[in-house]
Amino acid sequence: MQGNKKAALAAMQGPRPVVLSGPSGAGKSTLLKKLLKDYENIFGFSVSHTTRQPRPGEVNGKDYHFVTREDMLKDVNAGEFIEHAEFSGNMYGTSKAAVQAVQAQNQICVLDVDMQGVKNIKKTDLNPIYISIQPPSLEVLEKRLRERQTETEESLQKRLKAARVDLELSKEPGLFNLIIINDNLEVAYLKLKEILAEEIKKAQGPKKS
Repeated sequence: MQGNKKAALAAMQGPRPVVLSGPSGAGKSTLLKKLLKDYENIFGFSVSHTTRQPRPGEVNGKDYHFVTREDMLKDVNAGEFIEHAEFSGNMYGTSKAAVQAVQAQNQICVLDVDMQGVKNIKKTDLNPIYISIQPPSLEVLEKRLRERQTETEESLQKRLKAARVDLELSKEPGLFNLIIINDNLEVAYLKLKEILAEEIKKAQGPKKS
């Protein structure tokens, strides 16, 4: 048992993980795609668990670990999850093992979580960099979500309501290391790269051949 604990701690060395939060439509995915493209093999995604059904094209173990509610609850109760939340009747969460798998590769683990997730991670010893990606306004956010044409009116209103709560909660002092208002993608991306520069260096460090 002792050995396992040590191994888990060793995996927690390496670059600090990054917690990205922000409402749907704020531009997190776009910024992340740019990072992953510019810094190949530097960032790793912890693959989240979910109890929802896979969407067409989604791969188990790559997009999500698709699990039953029963299995997920069992692991949550056993303390295997850093954070978990319920959204639209489905459970989502980040397991400790998923983060450690990324850190074991000396990669910066990216966690894309909601505000509930941020608060839960604050209670752990993960010590990540907390970044909030926000839209310039709720009006802009609504426009972006409508343009996607992937939402029913009901789910759109749900997302906007969640966003309003998110943005309110994110004002809590000290919650985030950085809040990026994504008004201009290039400017937002520069700010993101700037705060991650030190961790990127660590991950690029002397590569073991």
